[in-house]
Amino acid sequence: MSLAQDIKHKTSELGFDLVGVTDAAPVDDRQAEFFAFWLESGFAGQMEYMHRNLQKRLNPARLMKGAQSVIVVGLNYTPPKLRPGHPGAAAPTGIVANYALYEDYHQFVKERLREMIVFVSSLVDTEFKFKICVDSAPLAERALAVRAGLGFIGKNHMLINPELGCQIFLGEVITDLKLPLDEPVSADCSGCNKCIEACPTGALRADGQFDAGRCISYLTIEHKGPIRQELAGKVGDRLFGCDECVLSCPYQKDAPACRDRQLKFYSDRAELDLQEVLGMDVESFEAGFADSPIKRLGLEGLKRNARICLANATLQ
Repeated sequence: MSLAQDIKHKTSELGFDLVGVTDAAPVDDRQAEFFAFWLESGFAGQMEYMHRNLQKRLNPARLMKGAQSVIVVGLNYTPPKLRPGHPGAAAPTGIVANYALYEDYHQFVKERLREMIVFVSSLVDTEFKFKICVDSAPLAERALAVRAGLGFIGKNHMLINPELGCQIFLGEVITDLKLPLDEPVSADCSGCNKCIEACPTGALRADGQFDAGRCISYLTIEHKGPIRQELAGKVGDRLFGCDECVLSCPYQKDAPACRDRQLKFYSDRAELDLQEVLGMDVESFEAGFADSPIKRLGLEGLKRNARICLANATLQ
């Protein structure tokens, strides 16, 4: 097998569902212009970090000198079972987005990619440079995933793979190894508007733009301070994140469950008792969510969301 084939075989062994290779060239002008307009229009809300390192975000070669290739991997996180419901439950509960039912994927994916690097080192005779990126680095990872053939960007602005749907964790390795490139997939969602119709707040606009400042995932995770009443009322019982645009996608309907059993899954986090959340102290919060994406929000943020969900429950 070639080096690229060896790498792809290894990534599958490591539990990744998707892998592809693209070059380290900048994203195309159309995508760069779209992103610049998004920022200029104020659609990033309070996410000031999106304005920083703009050239690095759009050009992988600026993240690592001498970069030639970007290996992009994808890990399907469709839950392995249906959400546990609580019919007739006396206490109101808040829903947690599917991705947060797993341990925080950032470190999990980084560790797997480090294993891949060790494997590649055993195959090549010369030293090579690499940089591992998992979400936190300024990198247009969805655009690179499209170029690497992992899927296409849907109207919900998520990466959609025709077989796996749009619940996919991404990771990248930028390297100075020159590898053969993969071709983009030929699929789209041009004839469908289900995600736009499903968005509770109109964050997914009919003109193709995404107003993050109206997105429930943004509001309940990224937004600091009070959430204005107009939007708080539309949060409903969503305590952390929102999956409406994902679950409404036809490509997601028949998506297989996550096959990686080493990625810890906590079904008991799907719905949290709101009164229990409001009664938490810092110690119980940090102990209960030590390995969860919820920890990043902080206790006060989670309590803010719980109060909103509780207020919405009383209006039903």
